[in-house]
Amino acid sequence: MKALFDKVSYQCSKTVTESYSTSFTLATKMLSSSIRSDIYNIYGFVRFADEIVDSFDEYNKEKLFNQFEASMKDALEQRISLNPILNSFQHTYHKYEIPYELVAAFMKSMRMDLYKNVYRTEEEYREYIYGSADVVGLMCLKVFVKGDIDKYNSLKETAMALGSAFQKVNFLRDLKSDYEDLNRSYFPNTDLAMLDEASKTKIVNEIKADFQLAYKGILQLPNEAKFGVYTAYKYYYKLLKKLQRTPSLEIRKVRIRVPNYEKFGLLAKSYVNYKLNLV
Repeated sequence: MKALFDKVSYQCSKTVTESYSTSFTLATKMLSSSIRSDIYNIYGFVRFADEIVDSFDEYNKEKLFNQFEASMKDALEQRISLNPILNSFQHTYHKYEIPYELVAAFMKSMRMDLYKNVYRTEEEYREYIYGSADVVGLMCLKVFVKGDIDKYNSLKETAMALGSAFQKVNFLRDLKSDYEDLNRSYFPNTDLAMLDEASKTKIVNEIKADFQLAYKGILQLPNEAKFGVYTAYKYYYKLLKKLQRTPSLEIRKVRIRVPNYEKFGLLAKSYVNYKLNLV
């Protein structure tokens, strides 16, 4: 009955995705059904690790994270876990031969959130983004190309750029909660307590450069993945434009969002562009 347990595990990862991120869920639903479940499995894993370091303040976060990491390693070795999220992740990990170095880099960045609050240098900033976002993009790329090593290698740089863009948008959008609630400052050489328009513009332009590179890779993705990734790209680019138009003082006070009606409008436009072979 292992197949039934696996089915329940995959459903758990899907439920985690749907519960924590409506935008990611919407984009994932635009992927081919042949790869959709595997993206849910990756998201469930990274979401749980992130929740431990961000949300469980009333518990010993380091102890919980150590337990989660040990269980993850055991799941990958044994190819099974009684934790359904880890059980579903190990399935996708082995199915697409995801390099362990990507998983290790992700866990390293998550662990940094347990004790590191300020990123003062570009090197620290890039290392954190690589582990927290770029490698997640590479894990997903492994699924998108279905084991085609040459295709994977040719798209690695653009997949990392898209992961970086998404993460930096999240940093800017979540500036208030990161700084006030978690006491974190990710952008180097930037005083978030005194964020001005010049500093914000520099960050926005950096993200636009990431998006520009990432778009080149989206055009080369297999059809099973292209529309879903393009949908996520359009959503985050829309969010970036809203952040660009929002005064820096307001970004420090509120969390900028894209309303649901705008999300569905973006989906419709993305679908038209995709069907007209404009992507």
